Amino acid sequence: MGNFEFKKKFGQNFLTDKNLLEKIVLEAGVTKDDTVVEIGAGKGALTEMLSKHAKKVYAFEIDSELFDYLAQKFAGSNVRLLFEDVTKVSDKWLNEIVGGKFKLVANLPYYITSPILTRFLKNPNLISLTVMVQEEVADRIIAKPKTKDYGVLTIMCGLFGSAQKVMNVNRKMFYPVPNVDSAVVKIDRFKTQTNLNEDFINFVKQAFSMRRKKLSSNILGKGISKEEIEQILVKMGYGESARAEELSIDDFKKLYTLICDKNIKIN
Repeated sequence: MGNFEFKKKFGQNFLTDKNLLEKIVLEAGVTKDDTVVEIGAGKGALTEMLSKHAKKVYAFEIDSELFDYLAQKFAGSNVRLLFEDVTKVSDKWLNEIVGGKFKLVANLPYYITSPILTRFLKNPNLISLTVMVQEEVADRIIAKPKTKDYGVLTIMCGLFGSAQKVMNVNRKMFYPVPNVDSAVVKIDRFKTQTNLNEDFINFVKQAFSMRRKKLSSNILGKGISKEEIEQILVKMGYGESARAEELSIDDFKKLYTLICDKNIKIN
């Protein structure tokens, strides 16, 4: 790598342990029939392991200083390097480049974890998503109702797929060593998707906007009173003082539908 310097702005923390990398790829279920999208190729350690198991790998990397190194490393292989900021390319462009169904496998930079998860889970070409994330983010993704970790990210992921934590990863496995431990989460995307729109997502975000407040206060909107919301919650089997973290994903859908039936939009 010569005099390459790690860049904090890109969240660069690299893995090199081949046994761990192979375990990640195996947990992702990557086979020779699969096309894989990777975000953050870095030094190419995970990319190389993916290339051994997949049919084709599309590896995104934002750091242009890694171009020569990676281009030489993967010359003539089944890896296509994309020196683009994945957060700025369109889904249409991505789907045209990849050309069909794909699995996403990545050691995600911490600062783009939530946007990447929510964006790719909405992509109908995604089969599954297996990502290394901050351990506390993994706990939020797989959280159960009535726990402190349960929130908007839990519901967003649960709307689109079935999530599980497949392994914990100690911070000492990375270089440079980050300040937190990590975990690998796999989300298998549901084949049949909900028709809920962005208004529902805004509804959920508003419900969790102030966790200590009652749900009826958080989602109060035009045309519906706090009392009416509380009556709906009681009919659903919750108390008038229910808070957002008490509701399951299915009950959030039901509550939203009941409110929409009154022709009320939650802003």
